[in-house]
This record gives sequence, structure tokens and C-alpha cells, in this order.
Amino acid sequence: MNNSNPFKNLKSDIPSSIVVFFVALPLCLGIALASGAPLFSGLIAGIIGGVVVGSISKSPLGVSGPAAGLAAIVLTAIATLGSFENFLLAVVLGGAIQFLFGILKAGVIGYYFPSSVIKGMLTGIGIIIILKQIPHFFGYNSNLEGSFAFFQVDGENTFSTILNSINFISPGATIIAVLALSILLLWSNVLNDKGKFFQLVQGPLVAVAAGIVYNVFTNGSSKWGISSDLLVSVPVPEDAASFFAQFSFPNFSAISNPEVWIVAFTIALVASLETLLCVEATDKLDPLKRVTPTNRELLAQGIGNMFSGFMGGLPVTQVIVRSSANIQSGGKSKMSAIFHGFLLLISVILIPNLLNKIPLSVLAAILFIVGYKLAKPGLFIDMYRLGWKQFTPFIVTVLGIIFTDLLIGIGLGLAVGIVVVLIKSFQNSHFLHIEDKSNGQQKIKMTLAEEVTFFNKGAILKELDNLAHESYLELDVTKTRYLDNDIIEILEDFSDKARQRKIDIKLISVRGVVENPESFIQFFQLRPQKI
Repeated sequence: MNNSNPFKNLKSDIPSSIVVFFVALPLCLGIALASGAPLFSGLIAGIIGGVVVGSISKSPLGVSGPAAGLAAIVLTAIATLGSFENFLLAVVLGGAIQFLFGILKAGVIGYYFPSSVIKGMLTGIGIIIILKQIPHFFGYNSNLEGSFAFFQVDGENTFSTILNSINFISPGATIIAVLALSILLLWSNVLNDKGKFFQLVQGPLVAVAAGIVYNVFTNGSSKWGISSDLLVSVPVPEDAASFFAQFSFPNFSAISNPEVWIVAFTIALVASLETLLCVEATDKLDPLKRVTPTNRELLAQGIGNMFSGFMGGLPVTQVIVRSSANIQSGGKSKMSAIFHGFLLLISVILIPNLLNKIPLSVLAAILFIVGYKLAKPGLFIDMYRLGWKQFTPFIVTVLGIIFTDLLIGIGLGLAVGIVVVLIKSFQNSHFLHIEDKSNGQQKIKMTLAEEVTFFNKGAILKELDNLAHESYLELDVTKTRYLDNDIIEILEDFSDKARQRKIDIKLISVRGVVENPESFIQFFQLRPQKI
């Protein structure tokens, strides 16, 4: 795709940016609330993530903003550092550290996460989006918007909150949520192919407009109206002075405080990891299969966090919920991310009162669609058919995200993926063939794999110890390109045992054939590891 003209895809990028804007708005506010930070700080982070990071990043479809995965860290850090201004200094320093990560080319870390874990991450997030939005859909606003952890700050968990919502259903919020969901399904499944108008004016925009109209007409109705706590809650300044008073600035006098630096490194590490995972996932969702330069992304995120900290915003990362909403809405280039940032900025300044008329249940309906597209049931079947080596890390990641949180779920999936690799490495270190000679002596042919490391010690040692007395071992290393010194020492020890057990050894390598080698170490001493 030619990126020389950033405005060539405006007919796709502008509608998708509107959808991302509606998804991002409550998340920015909810994550700020969950972080114990001023609501305006979440909006600042969303604006910076869209405009600044979007402009610098080369991720064509990734959208950045405040991340739910950092909420717990932010909440603890503000309390530990004593003030929000001290925390903002840690955000600035964390951004500088991220920028250094980019210079040091640490972005390569993102390529070492298995595909099964990335798919599990996308699926798990899709499921948790749906589960977390069910209470909002029915007008029960107990759980914080933007909180994706299983255990909530109010002592409830994801499933108990859903059960509680049944007892506190708001008729008005539920009616408009069902109407909004119907509009979204009608738009995507029927009207989207009926003409350019329905492609330009996206279903989410119509659903939000319907929600605002319903709220205005039912305002004051005790039964069918929607209470203020079930609406978007953007800070509304009285004048320009009160608007600018919402900005906070870092306390640079705390730069010598070691706790500030500890928080900064924590933010840099967690934000970088979450960004790299999201980049990998977003690239997999990209219909054009473009590849994001990860080191450039770390540079962009670092600059974004420095800007956000300077202006009083929360830490930013690339986030999969907004990125996937961008892709599913037809975004083609990074201009959609940039436009969504400007939409946040303009709307917060010009129309905060109008934004505060949007029912959260309508936004829940929009997120239902996003979640379903991430967690389609068919994906479980596809992963199962790929075999246990792919399905096990996938399902562990999904369950880990649902029952813990994003980073722990990914960590569990990665740990299982590593165990699977070790098991297969253990199994595939050698190939054993048993034959019988005519004279009755048992002949065993053992062919070592291309790479044999210390992980394979147990398997090879077990096979050698199980060889019968007075047998004949043909050891073939012609295909082996790397033989760990640990394995050579095992062979060396076995050569002594073989003489005692009257086992004849024939060593076959690219150097030739050796009968009963005196010493394996001496045989490989010129090039002990590369055969």
C-alpha cells in the first residue's frame, strides 16, 4: 500500500475514526477513574495517543491511549509517590526510558511471542469486553468502564457483577441498548451494501445519535428515562480559565526521589510490553498484513508518554480494543487514529454537554460487536484442529485473561507455550530405530536431530541407559548442526559404560565413520559444538 499520500483513504479513515472515538471516550474516562486519577487526565492521554503517537508511529492501524493494564500500577504509584504531580514526573521519565528502548532496538522482543498466545490474547479480550459490557448494557453501572480485571475494586468479580445486574435492570437503558444493537446489526449485515451513504455514515454513529435523542425525549421520566450515572461523564468547564485549570504538570523537584525512578521503569517496561503485544495482534488483524516497525513504535510511545506526562495525562500504550475497533470499522491508515485524537480534543472543548447525553448502554452495544468479532466461536474450532501444541497455550491465555487480567493471562499462555516447546524438544532430540541382526545381536540406530541442547539431556540419557547388554549402537550425527557440550559429555560417559556392558558403538558423522571411538570429546574437540 502506498503511504505517500496520507489523505488518500479519508473516505474509510474518517468513518472509522468516529467509531474509535465513541469507543475511546468512555474508556479514557473509565481508566482514569479506575486509576484514581483526574478524569481529564484520561482524556489527555487519549488525545496524545491519537495525535502525537499516531503521527510518529508507523503502525497503520494501531490506536494508542490510556491502557487498562496500567490502571492498577497507576493507582498504587500515585499513593506511593504522594501526589499526582510526582506521578506525572514518573510518566515523563518512563517515556524517556521507552525512547531509549527504541534506540536500543528492544522492539524485537515482540516477535518472540507465539502466534497461539497472540490469538488467545485477542480472543480473551473479545470475551472480557462482552462480559464487562453486559452490566452496562442493562443499565447497571457497578463496574468501572475500562476495567478488564476479573476481581474488581468493589470486591465483586466479572460474573457476580453480571448476576447482580439482573436485579438492577434499567428499562430505559436496556431499551435503547437493544435498539442500538439492532441498528448496528442491520447496518453491518444489510444496509452496508446498499449504497455509499451507508458506508460513509457508520452504524455506530447512528446508534449514538439514537441514544442521545432517546435520552433527550425521556429525560425526567422516572421509569423510561436514563439516570445521569448511566451516561458519559465528561468534565464540563465553566469558562476558559476553568478548562485550563484541569491541566496538571510534573513536579521536577522530585527527580532525585528513587521511588519516582522505580515507577518510571515499571511504566516503561509494562507499557512497552503491552504495546509490543498489541502491535503483533493488530498486524495479524490487518487485512493487508502490513508489518509495524516495533522499534519505531517504542520511540513513538516514548515521545507520547513524555508529552502526556508534561500535560497531566496518564501513561499511553497501543491498545487492542481501540485498534480492533478501527480495523473492524474499515480504517485503512494511521490517519484514522490521528483523527480520533482530534475528535476527542474538539469534542471535549466544544460539545462536552452533548457528549454527556450519550447512554453508556449504547456504547456497550458497540463494544459487543467489537468483542464478538475478536472472539468468534469458529476460532476455537480452528485452534483445536491445529492440535494440542497450539490449542493449549491458546486456551490457557483466554482463560487467564478472563479470570485474572491481561498481562497475567498472557504470561500464563507464554509459560505454557514454553513448556510445550520444551516437551517437543525433549521428544524430538533423537530418532530411535531398533533392528535385529542375523547373528542375534540387537542393533539400535539413533539419529540425532539438527540441534541438540541441554534440554534434551534427559531423553538421550534415558535411551542410552535402556540399551541392552551386548547390543550394537549406530549413532548418526550427520544431520546435526549444533551439539551442546552437555550432550557430548553424556556420550563420553556412555562410552565408558558401553565397554563395561559390551555395547559396540558406530559413530557416523560428516567427518566419516568411527568404530568404538576412544573419546567423544577428542572426536569433537576441534569443533566441539558445530558438527
